[in-house]
Amino acid sequence: MRLLALVDSPDHVCCRYRIRAFEPALRDAGWSLTCEPLERALLPRLRQLRAVAGYDAVVLQRKLLPAWELSLLRRNARHLAFDFDDAVLHRDSYDRRGAASSRRAARFARTVRAADVVLAGNDYLADCALRAGASAETVRTIPTCVDPGRYSVKAAGPSHDGPPELVWIGSSSTLKGIEARRPLWERLGRAIPGLRLRVICDRFPKFENLEVVATPWSEAAEAEDLARGDVGVGLMPDDDWSRGKCGLKILQYQAAGLPVIANPVGSHVEMIEPGATGHLATTDDEWLAAVRASADAGARARMGREARRRVESHYSVAAWGAAFAASATGIDGPPGGRREPPAEGAFGLAFAPHVTRQRARAVGSPHATAAPPRASRRGRHGSE
Repeated sequence: MRLLALVDSPDHVCCRYRIRAFEPALRDAGWSLTCEPLERALLPRLRQLRAVAGYDAVVLQRKLLPAWELSLLRRNARHLAFDFDDAVLHRDSYDRRGAASSRRAARFARTVRAADVVLAGNDYLADCALRAGASAETVRTIPTCVDPGRYSVKAAGPSHDGPPELVWIGSSSTLKGIEARRPLWERLGRAIPGLRLRVICDRFPKFENLEVVATPWSEAAEAEDLARGDVGVGLMPDDDWSRGKCGLKILQYQAAGLPVIANPVGSHVEMIEPGATGHLATTDDEWLAAVRASADAGARARMGREARRRVESHYSVAAWGAAFAASATGIDGPPGGRREPPAEGAFGLAFAPHVTRQRARAVGSPHATAAPPRASRRGRHGSE
């Protein structure tokens, strides 16, 4: 059996973590995987959309096609899954035109209605699909996952003399979230002499009072570079685009055995339990208190171990491989017959306050039935 994934690029982070990572599980289920960049030129794309008829199942990742191209794909695909890990119905946080886009929203609605299965990276995104008209029976929440085996657990004790070293990993676009809080980093640097921020990226910020350890990103070295830090940091805008983020950098920190300090937006609230796996901080004062609390090496080690354990249980490729293979290929049978990884704890409804428990089972979170729906995050955090 053959599965085709139409993606931005086989090397794109979304393809690597949300499709290619599950190739062993697909093989175990008797499927081969082919990842192809979606053709940009019209005639090659038309040929590509017709050629999908030669595959047993197709995953369209993140792309929102014009109506007639989507119709052509739908007509030729035997089983069509749509996978997304961003709020693609909106523009991103830094677009000068603002987040709302009627064209994106219309294409998104057509796509999730046309797909046999919608694979959402978190419950907030699953709720977006349901609100756009996808049937509850077709929507599954399959989180972005990591392979903990790729990450060496942080050794106990500080990585250097002095305060704990903060570490951030990301792209040039997400680095804007760090740069937007420049006063925060300047204050932290003034208040905690010797504090450093390791930035793993393809470009690097400069601060007057905070030393930046510039670390060029590479896939081969990222796990080792993360383990050189003591505390991971996450910071993103409080908007609809960011609430769709699936927290990959948080998972990477935790897989490396690091506690995390992040602002309470989107996936950060689900992935970080204050005092157990890190700290949630909004104001500059809260960030300063969290960094100072992280000076305790014993507490860091304890939180890092717990963070690693939770990644293995809830966000690992091993935990979700069978569920992805079943949904992406359609081998899970009639809607609602999917296989789910073992559940532990209750995290599933953090971002889907408008999904009932019965509906959440169809959405597919492994934890959705363990606890009643939580209160709306908008109500819990005001402006969210």
